[in-house]
Amino acid sequence: MAPSTKVQDGGWGWAIVGASFMAQLLAYGSPQSVGVLYPEWLHAFQEGKGVTAWVGSLVAGVGLIASPVCSACVDNFGARPVTIFSGVMVAGGLMLSAFAPNVQFLIFSYGIVVGLGCGLVYAATLTITCQYFDKRRGLALGIVTTGTSVGAFIYATAQNELIVMYGLDGCLLIIGAIALNLMACAGFMRPLNMPGYYLKQKAALERNTEEQIFDKPPLDDLKITTGSNATTPEKTLMVKELLITIDAKDLAAQTEKKKGSFLSGLAIMKVIKKKQQAYLKYMHSMYEILQDQAMVAFCIAVFLFSLGAFPPVLFIEDVAQSQGLIEEVSVFPLVSIGAIATCVGKLVLGILVDIRWINGIYLYAFTMFAGGVSLLLIPITKSYTGLQILSVVLGFFSGNWSLTSYITTKIVGLDRLTQAHGILMFFGGFGIMLGPPVVGWFFDWTQSYDLAFYFSGICVVLGAFILSVLTLPCWNRKHSENDRPDVHYTSNCDKVASVA
Repeated sequence: MAPSTKVQDGGWGWAIVGASFMAQLLAYGSPQSVGVLYPEWLHAFQEGKGVTAWVGSLVAGVGLIASPVCSACVDNFGARPVTIFSGVMVAGGLMLSAFAPNVQFLIFSYGIVVGLGCGLVYAATLTITCQYFDKRRGLALGIVTTGTSVGAFIYATAQNELIVMYGLDGCLLIIGAIALNLMACAGFMRPLNMPGYYLKQKAALERNTEEQIFDKPPLDDLKITTGSNATTPEKTLMVKELLITIDAKDLAAQTEKKKGSFLSGLAIMKVIKKKQQAYLKYMHSMYEILQDQAMVAFCIAVFLFSLGAFPPVLFIEDVAQSQGLIEEVSVFPLVSIGAIATCVGKLVLGILVDIRWINGIYLYAFTMFAGGVSLLLIPITKSYTGLQILSVVLGFFSGNWSLTSYITTKIVGLDRLTQAHGILMFFGGFGIMLGPPVVGWFFDWTQSYDLAFYFSGICVVLGAFILSVLTLPCWNRKHSENDRPDVHYTSNCDKVASVA
């Protein structure tokens, strides 16, 4: 069933935006402000910075690496049940972390369990938002993704105060209880497209509980009342369900007749073969997505940006303390300052990308370059005020995460958005997972963060350069000369005013 154009860009879509915003706030509030918890874990478990950094890197990276699986779950089950299940995972993982005896247990409970829950929330909220919006998709995604930044701003200060009042364990228990509100957010996520899974399950339940349904309905039940010129949506849906029930009945009857015979084995093999063909078709579709040069360049850019730009979220407070710029975490930590700047950046960039003459890919490349320069300046900054300014700049340009779904849609189209975005988030999650441990190992090796942030800044600048070069208009002309399938990378590429 195709999405109805009447419900796009307004109406219940704004309720979806509000629910998705709150869902991302509740899920990502603690993981995005994990920099406040990091010094506490170092003090509590007395492990190296590289080992302890795996907790923060996994909670942000595992969910993104599992994005293809998370996206498949959203496709098959819908955004609402996936969000409900993710609420259980996030809340359970946070509460379980309160009883962690060592870092290894914390890596599982906080890093993997909470990380997977966040990945499910991210896939569900972005997918359903894209379904409800078309012309205002950039603004809607910008609002939704600011939930992570607002959550980081609130949770950074809240967790700091909760640790003082109730200790680290009490803080995690309270934050986990609050995360259960994800289930309430899921209630607003009314699906536009009813997954076929539900219709099949309904037919199966009716077959098992009401044997009389298997009797073929009279023809009069499928006829439209005399005098009616059109079939109502309710009548159409009923007929569709009846047809599915009839098919289920016929298959069951045929299986009973063929049971114990050679033909029953052939029927089972036929079903297995259809399932295999479906999976092969899915894998072939993913392969075709990765044949697109612009998509490959975007994946590389997101990987390098995640590798270099995420470590400051985890280490920026420890940088200030290790350099003696501040004795303890302030009332408004650097994580909170960067988070509110990211919130503003997501909104501003989401509005900019909707402007017709701005190329979304080049806008993303510009944000990468500016963020890379900010990272290169961190080692030479010797004042807390300077770190605050760099946190604002880096946070603002890190708001380019709100552009990922928009750019992916422009590259592969809305039909392949879920698969392509899952692939993209896999690369991003892999970079996020590797970044903090690498920075921690640099510190354990050199007892300084300077070399680590030089490495991070170079990675991000390199990613901006690769993305800019591989998406130049000249490549599009070469592809069109080779009669490749028409892929819309941007609107009116030759007329775009580049902001790179």
